[in-house]
Amino acid sequence: MTMHPTRRTVLSALGASLVPAVRAAQPPSPLMMRLSTYMSEAAARPLPDAVVEKTKHVILDTFAAMISGSELPPGQFAIRFARANAGDRTATVAASKVLCGPIEAALANGMLAHSDETDDTHPPSQSHPGSSVVPSALATGEKFGIDGSRFLRAVALGYDVGTRVTITLGKLPYMVDSHRSTHALAGTFGSAAAAACAAGLNAQQMRWLLSYTAQEASGLASWQRDTDHIEKAFDFAGMPARSGVTAALLVQAGGTGVDDIFSGADNFLQAFAPKNSADLLIEKLGERFEVTRTNFKKWTVGAPIQAVLDALEILLKRSPFAADQVSKVAVRVATDEAAIVDNREIPDICLQHLVAVMLVDRTVTFRSAHDNARMQDPQILRQRAKVQLFKDAELERHLPRREAIVEVTLVDGTHLTEHVEAVRGTAENPMTRDEVVAKARGLMTPVLGPTPCTQLIERVLDLEHVPNVLGLRPLLQHS
Repeated sequence: MTMHPTRRTVLSALGASLVPAVRAAQPPSPLMMRLSTYMSEAAARPLPDAVVEKTKHVILDTFAAMISGSELPPGQFAIRFARANAGDRTATVAASKVLCGPIEAALANGMLAHSDETDDTHPPSQSHPGSSVVPSALATGEKFGIDGSRFLRAVALGYDVGTRVTITLGKLPYMVDSHRSTHALAGTFGSAAAAACAAGLNAQQMRWLLSYTAQEASGLASWQRDTDHIEKAFDFAGMPARSGVTAALLVQAGGTGVDDIFSGADNFLQAFAPKNSADLLIEKLGERFEVTRTNFKKWTVGAPIQAVLDALEILLKRSPFAADQVSKVAVRVATDEAAIVDNREIPDICLQHLVAVMLVDRTVTFRSAHDNARMQDPQILRQRAKVQLFKDAELERHLPRREAIVEVTLVDGTHLTEHVEAVRGTAENPMTRDEVVAKARGLMTPVLGPTPCTQLIERVLDLEHVPNVLGLRPLLQHS
């Protein structure tokens, strides 16, 4: 009797022919051994004093972004989401009374931290490390009850690993060519490393962690079309923090994976096609701490406006003048930068509006930068009419250094000029501890109140003596 093939047997045979032969496992490459060993030893490895100090600053700066972000739509959405999906009451959601699982807390706190343009930036990698790394280290640290020293080391490790990934990929040119979000990719690998350090994974587990993380690596540059900043907050911070904690908890629970995702068949580097050598993944590990190359935003406004406000502040201190004494203000920034902030409808990224606010108030605060009503204030509009923005091709050539030239002409003919080449808060012109504290206090006090704000600042600056990061919860959640 002739047997006719069935649909099942045909598909089965066809499928078998399409499945590649299982490849024998290869030993990890020297690069992977170096990276995974470094990651596994981070929890017990003391950091240099300067790195400890800068790591405290980035934690405080990120906490301030999380807490102030609770007043903005992305942060409010994140808290609602965490409350609706609370489940396990293990981890803290800042500026609320919500407790939930570490994965949900990492997502919510990440979105809180990038609710606005307040969090730190890392220009060498085209990323915002703090807004995902700190929430992931905190959430996982709460689950495992780590002390403050380990929290510091977890955060520093997250900066070291995540940023090197997108430095290797090629940062901004890579994002332009591939349409992938470097911010999300750096955040995912950085968050996974920080969470894994808090979870205490060994070198073998770190290799599996990196494989799980590579599977989760995602994010598109389409975030640039998000006008509400909610998807952007998810892309930059919420998703990476969630993914990093997920990878760490999967491996900590016993999950195994590929031993070396950076070499062998179908590896991460083949899939993502970096512009630079893979050796950059481990370049100067233990010598160059990426947290020290991180920039803070002194002003809670769009990055192209930072140098402009710096210049105005310098001029106001050097030659004090009142707003009504000003005849005109000419501002020069890089051509591409000017396009981002030219007469925008959102106050914190509208250059002309913020210059007017600075002239009237002699400073720009979080609240004044986000006060939509003042965009129609006759006094502000009168000053705004004096502001001219010029696109400067020479400054364009200086990017990624965000420079600005501000020229103020007074009604009596006096001409004042200031050229800011290194924005305050950058690695080239760092903020002092007092300046970081002042920024954090200004952001957190309206939400927490003066006393809890002071207590949280003091606790962060003394993290090496905090026995359990759960002790931060009452201060982060007070409202």
